[in-house]
Amino acid sequence: MMQKKTFLIFITILVGMCSIIYELLISTTSSYFLGNSVKQFSLIIGFYMAFMGLGAYFSKLFTSRLIYHFIIIELLLGLVGAFSVPLCYLYILYADFDGFNLFVFLLISVIGILTGLEVPLLTRILEHDYALKDNISNILSFDYLGALIATIAFPFFLLPFVGVFKSSLFFGLLNIIAGLITFLFFRNEIEIPKSRKVLMGLALTSIVSIILFSIVSTRSFMTRWHNGIFKHPVIYSEQSSYQDITVTKTKDEFRLYLNGAIQFSSKDEYRYHEALVHLPMMQHELPKKVLLLGGGEGLAAREIFKYPIEQLDIVDIDPAITELANNMAILKELNQGVLERTETQVHNEDAFSYLLNTESRYDVIICDLPDPNTESLAKLYSQAFYKLAKSKLNKNGLLVTQGTSPTLTPNAFWCIEKTLKESGFTFQYPYQVNVPSFGNWGFILASDRQILFQYDEAIATSFLEPQMLNHIFYFPKDKRVKGLLPNQLDQPILMEYYLEHWRRLNHEVR
Repeated sequence: MMQKKTFLIFITILVGMCSIIYELLISTTSSYFLGNSVKQFSLIIGFYMAFMGLGAYFSKLFTSRLIYHFIIIELLLGLVGAFSVPLCYLYILYADFDGFNLFVFLLISVIGILTGLEVPLLTRILEHDYALKDNISNILSFDYLGALIATIAFPFFLLPFVGVFKSSLFFGLLNIIAGLITFLFFRNEIEIPKSRKVLMGLALTSIVSIILFSIVSTRSFMTRWHNGIFKHPVIYSEQSSYQDITVTKTKDEFRLYLNGAIQFSSKDEYRYHEALVHLPMMQHELPKKVLLLGGGEGLAAREIFKYPIEQLDIVDIDPAITELANNMAILKELNQGVLERTETQVHNEDAFSYLLNTESRYDVIICDLPDPNTESLAKLYSQAFYKLAKSKLNKNGLLVTQGTSPTLTPNAFWCIEKTLKESGFTFQYPYQVNVPSFGNWGFILASDRQILFQYDEAIATSFLEPQMLNHIFYFPKDKRVKGLLPNQLDQPILMEYYLEHWRRLNHEVR
């Protein structure tokens, strides 16, 4: 009896861990590729729970050979779960992007049905050893305990140190192990011919071997996948706690990508960073304290240090980015080692949290943040965020933000401009420059005082020049979008404005 109780505890915790991990892995992967993490998590969890219920309903159809059927379910679940994330990666590489959501829902539905079968079958397998009330309470308690262990492990260990790809293989293997343990534990009670037992053992061994081989081959697969997705050879790839970081390199340039989106090309990044930094810095009579939100790779900081500032605070949530900026030789050469200067203070924390907690005041705040394709990023373009930033400015202080592309995502660009206005800034100055790697790119400068733009020719630049002030602020009236909602913390409409254009563009490309 004690042996069966130990088996019950172990196997239930194991299947409980696997069931919740598949949910998290597929939701995270889908968010990487499609953005809008709340939508992805919400739909995937909804489909998963619904099909778990369907699986539980179908469990009543199994009236005999329960142990045998449980092992088969574990084999199938381990196989589908193990390759759920690899299949998503392969789909993005080879199939129609528009059908990705449907593919994901099909995948999670299959996993949901198989998971829904597990607990009822386990309960019935042990029904002769425990009273029904004890059996159900034990199964559910340990199942929920397994889910808790998995949800703690996922953000703190699996995502940053293992990655979504390898984690799916690893937990698929755990499901197979659950089936194997059940097979060994009940081998004398499984009411099937000996030949089928041998066949089942061979199937278990084969699937375990395939998954182990896939785990060993993960690096090779991801290298080929990256080379298939990115235009140039990948020289660095890391899954940090916050994002997928990829660096590509050719003879002439290298590029940084976060979650597959280009952040800069070494060939033309100076265009972006000069436009972002020098327009606001030149309009302040004596900028001494500057806050850079984002920009952990150090390229905007390089431009900031062309001024005699006394302090630069860089706030970038991901320490992996700032470590890369200090340790990758080609990147450190490009940023001129500015993160190691005594005037620089790096804060690896969320920009919103930093603004909430800091007592510092700044002459210029520069927002060099990723595009708002998720809720966590959209909040950094919200009315609440800009009001908070405004409260951290000294008198006559200036704020500038990158504003996405006014050509590719015009609704997003003008939504940011509207949000800055609604945040209390008296004047907004949208402007645009051409960055070949991105296309036409937009920025918005905000102030409480009217600015008569001036240009300091003493500042060394490679792209920006005085004559540009005559045209970069001009937007034809058919390109100025009106009637948009401001972006709110609790209503991140900006994310929808941003993603709707990319969905349309992806559809047109296909």
